[in-house]
Amino acid sequence: MSAARSGARLLIVGPPGAGKGTQAAKVSDLLGIPSISTGDIFRTNIREQTELGVKVKAIVDAGDYVPDELTNALVASRLEQPDAQTGFLLDGYPRTLEQVHFLDQLLEKAGTALDLVIQLTADEDELVRRLTHRAHEQGRSDDTEEAIRHRQGIYRRETAPLVDVYRTRGLLAEVNGLGTLDDVSGRIADALTARGIGATR
Repeated sequence: MSAARSGARLLIVGPPGAGKGTQAAKVSDLLGIPSISTGDIFRTNIREQTELGVKVKAIVDAGDYVPDELTNALVASRLEQPDAQTGFLLDGYPRTLEQVHFLDQLLEKAGTALDLVIQLTADEDELVRRLTHRAHEQGRSDDTEEAIRHRQGIYRRETAPLVDVYRTRGLLAEVNGLGTLDDVSGRIADALTARGIGATR
């Protein structure tokens, strides 16, 4: 099957425990585009001691939240790199409405736009069971059910307004994130195909 279009500009969102990072890597391989997480961008810049990285390290070391302005600058810098010119999959960005608007403007300046936002959905109780079991297996006694539910709540509050924006624009593809790795990957591939986004096989 040949690609219906050159590259793809995607976002992936999903609650903690839904396997977002694993699926992001699979989509990256499928479409030949880089999977870009804000966490990786922060770590790379800190490791390479870039000007922005020095600023991020100071903020993170102080236990503070990296402000939108700095996060936006780091993402913009990453999307300017050659491997992201024909497409990308963003994981963990945008997280605020201000970041949504910044990304819109950034892509508009480049003469492009987002193609699709993949939202992994999952029953919260099932995710809590999964994460509690994983924490027990890994001996992480601090990862209690209460702490896990708290993180799920933060995700819902932070992500709901962003998801609503993309749903209104007709860019949202909701994908059931429960099941085997291959099951979920297959659903994502189907969602991509439905939007005319494919890969050469």
